[in-house]
Amino acid sequence: MTEAQIKLKRTESVLLELIPAALSSLGDVRLHVLDIIDVKCSKGRSDAKVFIHPSSYTEQEKNEFLKLLRNARPVIETYCMKNQGWFRSPRLTFEFDEQFQQSQTLEELFKKIAKE
Repeated sequence: MTEAQIKLKRTESVLLELIPAALSSLGDVRLHVLDIIDVKCSKGRSDAKVFIHPSSYTEQEKNEFLKLLRNARPVIETYCMKNQGWFRSPRLTFEFDEQFQQSQTLEELFKKIAKE
């Protein structure tokens, strides 16, 4: 693993810890329940995708959460930046991790096959 890859992984792990803390510090209680499962930074660490556990939210609820997160993005980025003493924070984009749900569905199918 190169030094750049190590810095990238470290940034991702720091953001994975800081973003839930930033969400819990916000005034909107609806954002406190979101479960952040992964963060993937771009190669230059200027952008980061934040993956949220889809739970059992409807499409309307997901869209509402994404809208709230887009509005709260500057506050979350500032929280991360100040907490770590960074000059700038990666630009965060939020999305629900649909692959997580698909993998759970596959696991359930494999369990059914194993029972038969």
